Amino acid sequence: MFIDEVVLDILAGDGGNGCMAFRREKHIPMGGPFGGDGGRGSNVIFKVDEGINTLIDLRYQKQIKGKKGENGEGKAKHGKNAPDIIIRVPLGTIITDLESNLIIADLTKKDDEVIVAYGGRGGRGNIALATRSNPAPSYAENGEPGETRKVKIELKLLADVGLVGMPSVGKSTLISKISASKPKIAPYHFTTLHPNLGVVSVRKDKSFVVADLPGLIEGASLGEGLGDKFLKHIERTRVIAHIIDMSSFEGRDPYQDYITIRKELENFNKSLIEKPEIIIANKMDMPNSQENLKKFKEKIDAPVYPISAMNNEGISEVLNVLSDMLDKIAKKPLFEEEKFESHILYQFKKEQPFTITKEDDTWVIKGKEVERILRMTRFTTEEAANRFANKLRRMGIDDKLRELGAQDGDYVRILDFEFEYKL
Repeated sequence: MFIDEVVLDILAGDGGNGCMAFRREKHIPMGGPFGGDGGRGSNVIFKVDEGINTLIDLRYQKQIKGKKGENGEGKAKHGKNAPDIIIRVPLGTIITDLESNLIIADLTKKDDEVIVAYGGRGGRGNIALATRSNPAPSYAENGEPGETRKVKIELKLLADVGLVGMPSVGKSTLISKISASKPKIAPYHFTTLHPNLGVVSVRKDKSFVVADLPGLIEGASLGEGLGDKFLKHIERTRVIAHIIDMSSFEGRDPYQDYITIRKELENFNKSLIEKPEIIIANKMDMPNSQENLKKFKEKIDAPVYPISAMNNEGISEVLNVLSDMLDKIAKKPLFEEEKFESHILYQFKKEQPFTITKEDDTWVIKGKEVERILRMTRFTTEEAANRFANKLRRMGIDDKLRELGAQDGDYVRILDFEFEYKL
């Protein structure tokens, strides 16, 4: 089964918790803190595997979750980092963050890989939290939560030439003659249900990749037939090869077929009709083909290459023309740099990193940094609670609550935790 698009929730692993411990040994007076740090959580990494050509392994997965790092232990033992989760995907896989709509990565090279979600760092043990003013802290940090993302994983095949045309014009027959690809061939429409790739060798040192796409019909760009699902696979190609049934065996006009296909390509993505193209007149062994070719050439101001894919006639000339065209066309990236997450320039703005609203009699505080601090705080000692309160105070939350009219004894909620506000 050919699957070329999935949506997943990605949850990187949480960091392991730091340890609170003290050194108590017979001959070491004033031993001090002795708790180790937690380990880092799993990163979730997507990596190219050339042996895969579909996303079927991800189809039934709703989420991918990393593992938590190991907790720190006493005697200054640090927890192990969790192993990274590696997801193998085909060449040509695009990963997009659905929240920002920016592209995380376009994996187009062998062994390309990208970290899609970063694991949380391990919480610090009380050794790491010791300071000059507090040399023996009685608290430790919980591990940092791992990064969470909702992403779209999309496959756009890597091919140099894309074969397009109406159903049953001979695209699959042609690719079976020029490559080792073995697509299903039968005398009915939409025999080809998914794109087929074939490597074509022209000379000893020259080859290129051809993609045979399922047949297009009028309205394909709007979802008719199989067009809207597979037209995206032609976006990476450098040359579009229009295969025309010049015999009019099914009663269609060859010229009208050509115009219809170009219109559907333009409706799907205007850049497609700007790509270099070649027109291949197939089924020239059939009656009426020569007469139809003559009429077709009168309406087209471009070279037309007659072939009979069934009889293997005229194919060599077409392959040489395609090879020469590809020599002159440089490979270009599919997306502009501005669409990539890594190229966004983040400007520092003086914005408040939290929001405070009132729901019934409770003040509700929201914000990524506030929630992160809460999750990493272990409220097991009064000292840990005071440290948390001081952090909120330094962020300006106390001042903002006072400004909004909070009174002594009011309830404040962050996530599922409620606290009593003290002036």
